[in-house]
Amino acid sequence: MSSSLEEPRQRMMPLPGRGGAMAVLEFGPTDRPVDIVFSHANGFNGRTYRTVLAPLASDLRILALDLRGHGASTLPTTIEGRQGWLEFRDDLLALLAAACEAPVVLAGHSMGGTSSLLAAAAEPGRARALALFDPVIFPAEAQGAGTAESPLVAGALRRRATFPSRQAALEAYRGRGAFRTWSEDQLADYVEAGFRDTPDGEVTLTCTPEWEASNFRTHNYDPWAAFAESRCPFRVLRAEEGSTFRLEGREAQLAALAGRGAIETVPGTTHFLPLERPDLVRATLLACMAP
Repeated sequence: MSSSLEEPRQRMMPLPGRGGAMAVLEFGPTDRPVDIVFSHANGFNGRTYRTVLAPLASDLRILALDLRGHGASTLPTTIEGRQGWLEFRDDLLALLAAACEAPVVLAGHSMGGTSSLLAAAAEPGRARALALFDPVIFPAEAQGAGTAESPLVAGALRRRATFPSRQAALEAYRGRGAFRTWSEDQLADYVEAGFRDTPDGEVTLTCTPEWEASNFRTHNYDPWAAFAESRCPFRVLRAEEGSTFRLEGREAQLAALAGRGAIETVPGTTHFLPLERPDLVRATLLACMAP
């Protein structure tokens, strides 16, 4: 994808009762209702997926969100006493109430996919369909994996938060770790929205290492109950390598969902599937829009 794709519009949406505003990137025509609301993975931001979503903007209106504690959103980030990802669910429901006139396709990657699922379960009338890209679907008994000893928590806390410039951050990330399968445009988009300027002329992460670690540490939801309660059609693309959608031992739950949706494991993909196979993501979103 080229960086010449149409630039999305930046909006700040106050969320009554939630303590702040959610930053939103808006793609597509403003004279039609919102079609798709897309939520990002832990530590990311809405702009990370610009090259994935922008090619759909000629026909669809899409909102890509900065979840609480990410990007330009101003919602508070209190770690002490957190109740888990239901916080993201409730923010998403507040955004839907403020910005969407009719049911939409709720879509998302990783934590954003799970948050979309939880929102559809809490208020089924808000969701036309679900498009989930390697969502975090752990059984309740495994959610304790996000303790202080978890490699994910430890890795988040070790993240370098400050760089001399965005260019320095981009050069440090290029081809390394989670970013090794990303295109140059995707990495540039992540860095652009993933850092803010500091008073002393440097840049620092908008999602702090402590907040990212807190999201790995605290889950507190039942994903399979949410699938049952959501009621809308769904499509899931699951990574072949290191997927966070755990299917093992869930034959009964999968059987109960038969006929409502499809779960596909995509060969050659990692947890960063949306950035590796944007073609499949777009095809999935369009399929969810079909009558």
